[in-house]
Amino acid sequence: MLESKYKSVRLASETPEFQVFFNDHATNDFNNLFTSLLPEKSYFVAGVPGSFYGRLFPQSSLHIVHVSYAIHWLSKVPGEVLNINSPAWNKGKIYYTSAFDEVFNAYAAQFANDMNNFLNARAEEVVVGGLVLLVMIAIPDGVHRSQSASGMVYDALGLCLMDMAHEIPL
Repeated sequence: MLESKYKSVRLASETPEFQVFFNDHATNDFNNLFTSLLPEKSYFVAGVPGSFYGRLFPQSSLHIVHVSYAIHWLSKVPGEVLNINSPAWNKGKIYYTSAFDEVFNAYAAQFANDMNNFLNARAEEVVVGGLVLLVMIAIPDGVHRSQSASGMVYDALGLCLMDMAHEIPL
């Protein structure tokens, strides 16, 4: 795609070399990803382990950042949703669709903190005039979380997981 764009606007007679970095947690096995790439690729590839909520690259070293369906995963579960004595306790559920506002607010605060960390890290890494493209799950303003399609899916998944957990003998 980049090669076609370069040639279409005649930015150069030759497409510049470029490198693609794939990022995931350090425990991810990048081997499956790398073996699935075409051997005749016209770019360089590297895997970068670590959380994208912190710095991963040198200052002003990235021109384009693309994050697809990852930024909505929180860096951690908010502590108050795990505390049985907290008004934000989520009773072991994995999502907040039908939960009290205190639960939602705890997740929202964690998301705001994570997003702030993510954007600050990318602000350091992306060159002036660079591009950050985020593809993520969102709910339109005015739609309650219990009425969103993703919320309904997570509620159903959460119920299945809770049922499976209750079937495990102690």
